[in-house]
Amino acid sequence: MEDAKQAILPAAQAEQRRAFPAGMLRLSLGFLLLAVGAGLSAFGLFLARHSEVVAAAAPALFRPCVAAAAPEEEDALERWIRPPAHARHAMTDEELLWLASSAPRARGQGKGGYPFRRVPKMAFMFLAHGPLPMAPLWERFFRGNEGRYSIYVHTMPLYRANFTSDSVFYRRQIPSKVVQWGQITMCDAERRLLANALLDISNEWFVLVSESCIPLFDFNTTYQYFQNSSQSFVMSFDDPGKDGRGRYNLNMAPEVQLEQWRKGWQWFEVDRELAIAIVRDTFYYPKFKQFCRPGCYADEHYIQTMLTIEFTHRLANRTVTWVDWSRGGPYAAHPATFGRGDITEEFLRGIRGGEACMYNDQNSTMCHLFARKFAPSALEPLLELAPTVLGFG
Repeated sequence: MEDAKQAILPAAQAEQRRAFPAGMLRLSLGFLLLAVGAGLSAFGLFLARHSEVVAAAAPALFRPCVAAAAPEEEDALERWIRPPAHARHAMTDEELLWLASSAPRARGQGKGGYPFRRVPKMAFMFLAHGPLPMAPLWERFFRGNEGRYSIYVHTMPLYRANFTSDSVFYRRQIPSKVVQWGQITMCDAERRLLANALLDISNEWFVLVSESCIPLFDFNTTYQYFQNSSQSFVMSFDDPGKDGRGRYNLNMAPEVQLEQWRKGWQWFEVDRELAIAIVRDTFYYPKFKQFCRPGCYADEHYIQTMLTIEFTHRLANRTVTWVDWSRGGPYAAHPATFGRGDITEEFLRGIRGGEACMYNDQNSTMCHLFARKFAPSALEPLLELAPTVLGFG
């Protein structure tokens, strides 16, 4: 019996030791639950009294483990391809040229082209001193063709255009700098215009015109002319005389050799790929800036020479802007200017079809789409003849 008792006692004592912690655990849990309940009650009272403050701080205090669904956003691609709402911005020239240099230059749609529906546009770049006296004529030219053109105006920096909100020229003036005739600043303005126009991914053809230029055909005819052309229209030719090779500086080598030196009129049309090549050029431009100074006129040589060296087969080697140098004689510095008394139906029809040229390797008499220089006094008769002779208005 004593042996049995001794055997039972340790077992009972062990059971008692196991039971005691379990009881204490239940008691501790009870106190803990009471404390939590009291805390929640106190916090609820706090929320009731300070609901506005807590509501404001809630996003910072409570973060769910699973993020809430973000509000539906606009299509990401649409956000990138949307053209700027207006032409003003705060970029420096360096920033602008850098951004435009990386602009897409795919050709066409589908394989190797743009992964979205794109309506190619003509970018009209007006290089002007100030006002645009021919604006009413251009307004008629553009009317009804929204979505197929863009407009950019470069003037002297202090000039502020006052076009109304219903004008196609409203808010189309780009950040500009002083331009001096015969200086490299003329090329700077051209590159500035091209760079701004390249920010609109839909611009495909880039046309440089002046404030004295007029359109000679309706918008659709002009659009199809560029759309169907296999080349860009930059006049570029080898002039062996003093106003051609005679302006070459030996310091242009080795980037530009004498036999590569070209000359041409300033007014051009280029496609998107050539426009990007012009704004991203850091190889030829420094040479022209340093060594092409009066009487070397960079606007007659820089783009003409650079594109001939790099893209010779892409150029038609002619301009689509008509001018008349005959009135000033063989050594005239500026072409003739036409006023009210010059504007007749015969005069305009002669410009539209009075010459022969090559278009897509075929003979054509439709060589010029624009003409200059026209004085403000020519506007009224031009508006009268536009519907019957020019095909718009």
